[in-house]
Amino acid sequence: MTFGIRKIFVFSIILSISIYASGQKSWKEITSVKHLNENYPDLIQKMLNQFNLDYLGLERVKTAYENDDILNACNFLLEYYKTASASKHLIKYKPIKTNKTDLVADTILKNIFTVQTVKGQVPWNEDGHRDWYYKGPNNDAEWAWLSNRHEQLEQVFEAYLETENPKYVNYIDQFFRDFIIKSLPYPSKRSSGSIWRGLEVSFRNKRWTRLFFGLINNEQFSPATQLLILSSLPDHGDYNRNYHARGNWLTMELSGLAVVASNFPEYKKSNEWLDYAIDKMSESIKHQVYPDGVQKELASHYHHVALENFEEFKNTCEIVDKKMPDSYTKTLETMYDYLAKSVRPNGYGALTNDSDLNNNRNALLKAAIKYKRPDWEYIASNGKTGIKPKDKGSHFYSWGGQLISRSNYSYNAHWSLFDIGPWGTGHEHSDKLHLSISAYGKDFLVDSGRFAYTGEVAKKFRAYAIGSASHNVILIDSKGQDRGPSEIKSPLSNDTYKITDEFDFATNSFESYKGLEGKAKHIRSVFYVRGKFWVVVDRIETDRPRQIEALWHWHPNRKVEHEETIVKTGDLNGNLAIIPVGKKDFKIELIKGREFPTPQGWYSSEYNVFEPNVASSYVTTIKNDATFVWILQPYEKEMTEIMTKITSENRDEIKIEVKSKKNRYQINIPYYNSNKATLIKK
Repeated sequence: MTFGIRKIFVFSIILSISIYASGQKSWKEITSVKHLNENYPDLIQKMLNQFNLDYLGLERVKTAYENDDILNACNFLLEYYKTASASKHLIKYKPIKTNKTDLVADTILKNIFTVQTVKGQVPWNEDGHRDWYYKGPNNDAEWAWLSNRHEQLEQVFEAYLETENPKYVNYIDQFFRDFIIKSLPYPSKRSSGSIWRGLEVSFRNKRWTRLFFGLINNEQFSPATQLLILSSLPDHGDYNRNYHARGNWLTMELSGLAVVASNFPEYKKSNEWLDYAIDKMSESIKHQVYPDGVQKELASHYHHVALENFEEFKNTCEIVDKKMPDSYTKTLETMYDYLAKSVRPNGYGALTNDSDLNNNRNALLKAAIKYKRPDWEYIASNGKTGIKPKDKGSHFYSWGGQLISRSNYSYNAHWSLFDIGPWGTGHEHSDKLHLSISAYGKDFLVDSGRFAYTGEVAKKFRAYAIGSASHNVILIDSKGQDRGPSEIKSPLSNDTYKITDEFDFATNSFESYKGLEGKAKHIRSVFYVRGKFWVVVDRIETDRPRQIEALWHWHPNRKVEHEETIVKTGDLNGNLAIIPVGKKDFKIELIKGREFPTPQGWYSSEYNVFEPNVASSYVTTIKNDATFVWILQPYEKEMTEIMTKITSENRDEIKIEVKSKKNRYQINIPYYNSNKATLIKK
């Protein structure tokens, strides 16, 4: 045996003797108050010092603590929480034990967690703890972060309430002890690690609170675990109080802080935490949300996330008789109003910036009752219930910069979103002037989604997701858009949009492209003839010859066909055709699932989910300024033959004529002054 190996061997023996002599137990063996105090006496002392022992109901805890009777002080504290008045609404009582099981929960009991559709089994480390830093099978940091929000614990808890099988509580009990002991010590500083990051802390604040009170009267929920939670929540509160972020993250973090402060008023800092959270949230909602109700990240998914957290915060405060300012409630209503008026006819929200395709129907129906808005109910139910809004269904958000067009409120209605606003304050995509279209209960032209933020999927698709090439915009010399302004200080002027009974109109421009030589400007005007078709006019102003590529991305479920210059769908019921107007020498290609040299033709409806879709690419060259006109014609089965021609054009506007067997439309489409947008039907 060499000296080095002998030295390690001797050290291992000494360490083993030391642990044995000290009586140190594995976390699995620490189940009682006595065990916890013997192994973590400093933790117990720190925990008790976090409480205001003069709080009504803690008299016995205070007496025992002052007499150095730590064990009884802990026991009396747990007895107090079995009937804690501040959280009676969360307390469950002992159910009857059964052997019923739940398949999803049983999978979680094997430490197999599904995070954003990706399933991974958390391994055990040599120290006997689970690897709480495990990033899942795709080596995705998001997987580790989200798994440490402990949604899986809530799933197991719900399975327990459904089955009353004690094995689910045993798992929750061991999970808590493993995680909390492994997470020690609390870092007391800002962190971006897998365990101590603000978002994860805030979600645990909420879930741990529900589980603590939901299981407090259950004999499988050990006293040691209960005390560990009570010892860790003040650290969680401290983190969200002192190291929170700004913007949307602040909303989530402070809503978590409020849950702890309101449900555990016995902590010394609870009042200060709640007052601080109310002040900050009241201030934050003003900074995060535009006056028209659109959250400034301009991502529909995060708009909904912020709204849920703002509302949860308000509800939490009301439980403890803390009233939020009237302006706060009013902003919540405007946020819901945007959610209602931007919802697609099939119930899904817009897929803007980093978003998942969320179904907002149920949330809107609940909000309609709470806020006494039968017009929202009408929109969300496709007119089956509620009261019909007085408007035609189209709305322009002058701060968010979005024109939402629809033909009516039925399930089969036309719907579109035209984005002419700022870039966004977070989760941004380079997609100004993008247009999405739905009709007949289907999505046709789509934003390609967010794919993933980190890990293997992100390595492959993240640049594509946030770039212009995944959106329905124009690339100039193969270059996509550069960053735009994150937010605006005043709304877009009335010159940029117009809504009438017969049509909707909006226009704007973009002129900053990554790595582009010289100067070029893209002006896009969208004119929707209600219930009939869309006209899209793309004007390119340039100081030199250019290659222009117009991209139109289709939903993966659409069967896309190409006939001469027309690209259209061939579904049995409900279709859309893209019809170029005028004589342009296009090279047209339908690209699906391309990976090299750059991705093209991919769609992501939610994080970590992706599939091929068709991107129709129209490529041509121009020598100088040029204008492109497109008719986007929805139809059920057979496409109605229409004749189109450009009757006149100049640097300020273009006039076109559209004729079918039944109607003739003369349309004036300006580039700058919306007052000049006109429609004459003959």
